[in-house]
Amino acid sequence: MMAKIDGRVEEILEFLLTQLQQSTRASEQNCREVAARIAAEVTRICQESKRIQASGEEQTWMEILARHRLQQCLNYYKLGARAGRVELHSTLSAIVYRYITPPQIQSSYQARLSLIEDFLQGFYLESLNAFRREAQLDPTFSPSTLLELAEYMAFTERYGKRRIPLPGGRSQQLIILRSQTCAQQQPPETTVDMEQAAEGAGVESDKTWNDSSVQQVREAMVDLDSEPAEDSLRETVVKELMSYLQERGQQDCADYFTLRLQDLPTSEIEEILGLTPRQRDYLQQRFKYHLIRFALSHRWELVHQWLEADLERNLGLSPSQWKDFQTKIGPEQLQLLELKQKKVPDPEIAQKLGCTVNQLQKRWFKLLEAAWGLRNARDSGKSASTDE
Repeated sequence: MMAKIDGRVEEILEFLLTQLQQSTRASEQNCREVAARIAAEVTRICQESKRIQASGEEQTWMEILARHRLQQCLNYYKLGARAGRVELHSTLSAIVYRYITPPQIQSSYQARLSLIEDFLQGFYLESLNAFRREAQLDPTFSPSTLLELAEYMAFTERYGKRRIPLPGGRSQQLIILRSQTCAQQQPPETTVDMEQAAEGAGVESDKTWNDSSVQQVREAMVDLDSEPAEDSLRETVVKELMSYLQERGQQDCADYFTLRLQDLPTSEIEEILGLTPRQRDYLQQRFKYHLIRFALSHRWELVHQWLEADLERNLGLSPSQWKDFQTKIGPEQLQLLELKQKKVPDPEIAQKLGCTVNQLQKRWFKLLEAAWGLRNARDSGKSASTDE
């Protein structure tokens, strides 16, 4: 049996090496080292897992786990250093968001983000040490290539999501347990200490934080690959919508939005927010209401520009739809549309149409809503024909 497993390890190692060489620009030696570490991790998991051993399908599980880890690594590699760091940071931030602030402290959204930032810098160090230990690397090892950085970020995501057994047959993700401990026990000065540690400064009270590799990894995540910045327009839309929700006292909607940005499954969102399916459904409907108000009224120009559906592009409608849309609306609505296209200020349009600015905005909302519905109907039709 062991000979079969050893042979399977060699097959998996060669498969991983081939895939890494075909999918990355890393050197053969670099690909070989990463492939060997993934193969070793998969082998160890399969040998130590009682469930896998009892299944009698150890070889199948080795292949499944190897492919999963390979895909994770390649996903981060394709994102690159900067976007990869943003992706990892966003994923972990969404998980710990509701746990990181002590219940007795009513912190602002920005203050909570700062606490999360500090907490995650410490968690990245813990993960780096765990990565070194489990991969049997040198205690001073730090990712020095994009492939190694992708490997480390993929490991960090898995490390944070590990299920830790708890009394009563329950389990919890490791990063949630860490964040709960941080929130309950963190003294006021710890935030400063963690920030200093992240910048490479020494902290006499805890030698662990003196590891300068944290700074190296942090710099590598951002500077290793010279990529263009994230889409600034999308970031602006997200920031504006978040502010819109908070200004209206919709913090739970803002929390829900944060998690939706991470494309988390519904069950995980419910677990993180501590909601029942019914409560989550109600929150989703309330968020949808505010999202529509934001997109069609509050910042319609920004959102439509981002969706490439602004007035200069006929609200995202095809030429035939645009013509049909104009024939279906009334003369007053058509005049409103033409004045908007000419970028006439709202007060002047309201004067021409003999209404108040508030009434004008309501009319414009209904026009955009009609165009939105027509555009979505077209997109749904495309999806249906594609599925067929």
